[in-house]
Amino acid sequence: LDHITFTLNAGERLGLIGHNGSGKTTLLRVLAGIFTPTDGQITINGQVTALINIGLGIDAEATGRENIWLRSAMMGIHPKQTRALVDEIIDFSGLGEFIDMPFRTYSTGMQMRLAFAVSTATQPQILIMDEWLSTGDEAFRAKAEHRMNQMLEKTEIMILASHDPELIRHTCSRVIWLEHGKIKMDGQPAPVIEAYFGA
Repeated sequence: LDHITFTLNAGERLGLIGHNGSGKTTLLRVLAGIFTPTDGQITINGQVTALINIGLGIDAEATGRENIWLRSAMMGIHPKQTRALVDEIIDFSGLGEFIDMPFRTYSTGMQMRLAFAVSTATQPQILIMDEWLSTGDEAFRAKAEHRMNQMLEKTEIMILASHDPELIRHTCSRVIWLEHGKIKMDGQPAPVIEAYFGA
């Protein structure tokens, strides 16, 4: 990232576009607190939920139930709040009695369902996403899509990096085009999308 400066206010839905290696994921990780800026500073006022790598903080040897606690702690959720959310997370994941089996024994779909259920159990003020999440089988995907839309309605600020112009156009109120770690264009979705995808 090279001398990036911007401000986001409540109500904004920011889309990040740019080729692979342009700095999108690095910027998301800085905004999520995963990376610390080596120069400059970042100020965030609000609770951030990052759906960048929803498998982060998962221990393959631990049970599904233990992983709810691990992932929640990593997300900064207070243990008292996690305790109140455990049953709802298990129910949403649809794992039933499998919840007390080791995570490594789950199918990929089961792993994704649990990780998604934990990651979206609380309502964030600031939601950061790397591509739109689509996970699990058809029935779970519909349930996940519904939950994502509910979260977006209540989220104060949303930042989404994507290669899908239609998703950016319909979801975002502002778009930043990154190129070689710099902001090439910042503005309303239509002209930025047209300039980027037209190029």
